Amino acid sequence: MDLFVISFSLLTCLAAFLLSTVWVGISLFLVGLVGFVLFTGSPPLAILSNITWNSTSGSTMLALPLFVLMGEILFRSKISENLFNGLSPWMDHLPGRLVHVNIVACTLFAAVSGSSAATTATVGKITLPELLKRKYDRSLVLGSLAGAGTLGFLIPPSMMMLVYGILADVSIGKLFIAGVLPGLILATWFSGFVFFRCLLNPKLAPASDLTYTWSDRWNTIPQLLPVISLIVMVLGSIYLGWATPTEAAAVGVLGSVFFAWITRSLDRTVLKEALMGSVKTSCMIMWIICGASFLSVAVGYLGIPTTLTAFISTLGLSKYMLIVILSIMYIILGCLIDGFSMIVMSLPIALPLIKAAGFDPIWFGIYLVVMIEVAQITPPVGFNLFVINGLVHDDLFTIAKYAFPSFVIMMAFTALITIYPDIVLMIPRLMIK
Repeated sequence: MDLFVISFSLLTCLAAFLLSTVWVGISLFLVGLVGFVLFTGSPPLAILSNITWNSTSGSTMLALPLFVLMGEILFRSKISENLFNGLSPWMDHLPGRLVHVNIVACTLFAAVSGSSAATTATVGKITLPELLKRKYDRSLVLGSLAGAGTLGFLIPPSMMMLVYGILADVSIGKLFIAGVLPGLILATWFSGFVFFRCLLNPKLAPASDLTYTWSDRWNTIPQLLPVISLIVMVLGSIYLGWATPTEAAAVGVLGSVFFAWITRSLDRTVLKEALMGSVKTSCMIMWIICGASFLSVAVGYLGIPTTLTAFISTLGLSKYMLIVILSIMYIILGCLIDGFSMIVMSLPIALPLIKAAGFDPIWFGIYLVVMIEVAQITPPVGFNLFVINGLVHDDLFTIAKYAFPSFVIMMAFTALITIYPDIVLMIPRLMIK
């Protein structure tokens, strides 16, 4: 049977399952099963058992629930509240004032949580009531949080990087290293937008009656130390070669428990909620990964990636035009499905094309994470929009309108790293040397 017909049939099945509200993981399993049963003579159940074991038994996969648990503990402790109190005196004199706390707090929390939704929810529940009470411009406050909250996926440790590294067979340590500089640059762009917008219109961020001295600023440093210490413990141990990502995740969990305990925000209820939340999130992610791996093998058996790669290579597209096409595809996908599904559904097709065009898989991992960040703020399935909606109850499309400047900034950033890939690859190459 013609591969075009087979591909169209599988896509139709996948769309039908997803539109009928079947869970993503189950949809992937079912489409893979259809591919094996109807179009190959291979035994699907034997392949499924091997794939399920191989996808979940590796030591790398153990890092995933550990990073999720660390983020859950931080989300429910006083560490996030102390982070806001510690940053406020340092930001109050800048154009944009405490709006920058949204961005800096998201940047710091992203470096210990690994999740965009957790970063947005944790920072938002602390900053939004305070900023809106002080009559800061609503669109600026909500838009900056929506954009900066996505840094939870780009600044390591990142659950998206873990999933990509596992499926693409790429070093997770190198991915983590590669994400640092792009994450910091993107955070700087977010702050720069707030800075210049408030420079032109200071009324967007009105001055408060409080004044801070340098003594006040230095006195807040202890409130920032738990988050800074966790960043050093987790990322420092990876970059210095002292620990694997899995071992660093275990260190991060112990550190988050310790700091939650000394801030007197860890009790039996908090620990139970954190454990249950991490189990639910981890099971959901692993279920999707197993389903995606099964579908990827089915697609590989059918020869679809090889055929599609060969076809696109005959079109004579430049590598930059390929990125433009992929970006359009990911923007559309991001409006319909979540980030994990974006990775697992597109990788079997996109990764061979990227390699054939001469792009580094490490670079593509960072590019893909940025596109998933974009998906976090595009309706109707933008997770950050739902998180902020739950905090302030504004309409989803209104929040998306507020986040549009962040969308433009992130798309401009993808163009920058495509033209200058060394922004992503420079630090990993230096670390390797």
